[in-house]
Amino acid sequence: MEETKRVQTLVQQGVSEVPLQYIQPPENRPKPISNATPNIPTIDLSHTKDSVIAAIRDACRKWGAFHVSNHGVPIPLMDQMRKLPLSFFNDFPMEEKLKYACHPKSAASEGYGSRMLLSSEDDTVLDWRDYFDHHTLPLSRRNPLRWPHFPSEYRQVVAKCSDEMKGLAQRLLELISESLGLRPSCIEDAVGDFYQNITVSYYPPCPQPELTLGLQTHSDMGAITLLIQDEVDGLQVLKDGEWVTVHPLPNAIVVLLADQTEIITNGKYRSGVHRAITNASRARLSVATFHDPAKSVKISPASDLLSESSPPCYSSVVYGDYVSSWYSKGPEGKRNLDALRLDT
Repeated sequence: MEETKRVQTLVQQGVSEVPLQYIQPPENRPKPISNATPNIPTIDLSHTKDSVIAAIRDACRKWGAFHVSNHGVPIPLMDQMRKLPLSFFNDFPMEEKLKYACHPKSAASEGYGSRMLLSSEDDTVLDWRDYFDHHTLPLSRRNPLRWPHFPSEYRQVVAKCSDEMKGLAQRLLELISESLGLRPSCIEDAVGDFYQNITVSYYPPCPQPELTLGLQTHSDMGAITLLIQDEVDGLQVLKDGEWVTVHPLPNAIVVLLADQTEIITNGKYRSGVHRAITNASRARLSVATFHDPAKSVKISPASDLLSESSPPCYSSVVYGDYVSSWYSKGPEGKRNLDALRLDT
């Protein structure tokens, strides 16, 4: 597999038509969405615990995605996490950025890249996106020397963001557990120590946005994802067969339930299917913090949710096997999760 050219380079070279490898098949191309469609729910974490738990229960059942406000992550830190990576993408020469290039033949390798999946097939459709992936937790994986040294405070800000997002993820998993009548630590205990990655995605303007996707349709494979958006629309979630644009809210963080949480909750809560669309005029940047199990962890439905009348809906799976399938076969919505479903 050859190294994929960065999408930002294509745009800087002035392409007026999308190269063939970025063109989605007609059934996957984005279509106009009515302005009447709702945004995802917003949950104010400063409200009473009972009301927060009730709102989380409703959002997890119906959406698999929601905004949180008053979440405790410092707003200046969120601003820095948007500003500094944007400077990396926009203000530094490509030869400098390529010093941090991720390995093109290794799944989820750390660094600067464009191609997410490992398939070597020529017909693989590429996303209209560049990214920088940081391995942040556990601390044994965290090596800031692999992160950009410019701007000067970049590494310190990413490390601080990692710590803040871990705390918020733990808090949310406790509330999600309690919303199902489980002990607060149930989901986190099942996941184990977080393997956390922070992925900054940069979506350059696209000359033919109606033909492309910035990020293909998928659900995240881990436990829970926390997303900081800039002010540009692009994220969409699937609700009842219809795409809903997640309009950015100032200072809010998007929460996406991921596949292992769907398994642990035995399907009572669904992971959020989502994608990113592009536009012709404005670049977009987002910062996703993924919280996953270790690859050796076996994930199963929580025993407290099972009974004779409520049997397991999913087979157990070793997380590393799930990851390998996801990266080699591609997500195609939720097909890797659907493969684990049991006939009940």
